[in-house]
Amino acid sequence: MKNSYLAIFSLGLATSAITVSPSAFAVDGLSANVAATNNYIWRGLEQTHGDAAVSGGIDYVSQSGFYIGTWTSNADWATSDTVDSGMTYELDIYGGYTGKFSNFDYDVGFTHYAYPDSDLDSDFTEVFGNITYGVLTLGYATLTNADGYSFGDDSFISADIDLTFASDLALNLHVGTGTDDFYAGESFVEYGIHLSKSNFSFGFSKNDLDGSELKAIISYAVDIDL
Repeated sequence: MKNSYLAIFSLGLATSAITVSPSAFAVDGLSANVAATNNYIWRGLEQTHGDAAVSGGIDYVSQSGFYIGTWTSNADWATSDTVDSGMTYELDIYGGYTGKFSNFDYDVGFTHYAYPDSDLDSDFTEVFGNITYGVLTLGYATLTNADGYSFGDDSFISADIDLTFASDLALNLHVGTGTDDFYAGESFVEYGIHLSKSNFSFGFSKNDLDGSELKAIISYAVDIDL
């Protein structure tokens, strides 16, 4: 689980990009991304049982603000010592619109999370909305459909503070809460703090579920203009 979140929002913080040499076939607004992390965490929940993950994706962003993309990573959260789901990877498809209203930036869209080789019906879809004012971003996502669930049965609320210091050092402070049963089997709160510079990110993640431990996350991400 979950799109641009290899290592919870940390990969999104690794914003320095490398640019491919100009080509007659270059498409304005089209980009790719590749990343690696020691632990794929999404909303405070491990997606690879603490193992490393490699991801990649392609995005198209129009000048009007509309965007669409796809992203994939190894994932096996539905497999355990007692359940062999066959899951080995995740494939996300998402789209939306970003814009500005007065001093507020907003982002609304959908994400479909698919696990094509899982023997279980693990796929689900969310719609989301984020609003940013200065350094603060508030987000809300709700389930639209999943096996055994209906629209609005689960939701996730988050708050992020993003600060930038000298030498392009960025700090992200995060808190989020999942409601109902789909995401973790019970309601939970998760916290994160991440530092990023150039393509590297380092941080910690923790949730309040029983048995949860503080997890350190190291990530490297690269954006490529196509």
